[in-house]
Amino acid sequence: QVQLVESGGGLVQPGGSLRLSCAASGNIFSIYIMGWYRQGPGNQRELVAAIHSGGSTNYADSVKGRFTISRDNAKNTVLLQMNSLKPEDTAVYLCNAQDVVTPGHRYLEVWGQGTLVTVSS
Repeated sequence: QVQLVESGGGLVQPGGSLRLSCAASGNIFSIYIMGWYRQGPGNQRELVAAIHSGGSTNYADSVKGRFTISRDNAKNTVLLQMNSLKPEDTAVYLCNAQDVVTPGHRYLEVWGQGTLVTVSS
């Protein structure tokens, strides 16, 4: 069984910063892609940022230059550093892992429970 556990959400003022972290637990050989999605009130879930096991990244246009994603392959963790936060960044942020290989099973996709980020004065 593979689980993703997020932490780091909360309330922050516009212009502030937060760092989200996500740890994958279980007997994991490898994870191809780790990333963050978000779903704001009344909005569809959207990709925020993703990072491949080799280090290549991609970002939503709305967060480029403000957010930075990084990962530790040995620890199966992914971080999202969010700077210059705006009210429109308010959403539930969900950790995602794709192509997770364990001794007994290959998971195409695993989701975390989500952590709420609120940007407000």
